[in-house]
Amino acid sequence: MTVAKLRRGFEVVMEVVVVFLLLTLAAIVLIGVGYRIFGDPLPWYDEVASVLLAWLTYYGAALAAVKRAHIGFPGIVDSLPVAVRVPVVIFAEICAIAFFALVAWYGWLILDLLAGDTLVSVEIPVEVTQSVMPIGAVLFIIAELLVLPQVLAAARAGKPQPHEEFAVKVSS
Repeated sequence: MTVAKLRRGFEVVMEVVVVFLLLTLAAIVLIGVGYRIFGDPLPWYDEVASVLLAWLTYYGAALAAVKRAHIGFPGIVDSLPVAVRVPVVIFAEICAIAFFALVAWYGWLILDLLAGDTLVSVEIPVEVTQSVMPIGAVLFIIAELLVLPQVLAAARAGKPQPHEEFAVKVSS
């Protein structure tokens, strides 16, 4: 299996997860608003919606990373001489991966500190809700590594840096 096919498979899985989280969050918000309108607010609504928004943010970041859709400055890299592009791209990727490795590590440490706690309004372990930090960070790292060959190839060839509008489509 090629890296391009792995990248596309990862992208599809992340799209499914993000759409599921988005639809779930929308449904909970609509249900919560409906109950409030009728004077019977749900005690767990705010807390669960906040958790789902955090999950959507972290998993959405991994999806954006694999699509190269994050805010970036590909024009700066594209304007550099070809000989400088590869070191700049490698440095940028090392910085991003190192940052998310740090987030994953500290996210994991936080889970240990939260052991035994539950959400205030519903009996869901806080470890489950906060697991999004290390999991989301690892998913972001995977996304960066899956796109890295395409980014390096573009830098070596002097082509524009790939981003969402240049995404490579993998044929079935």
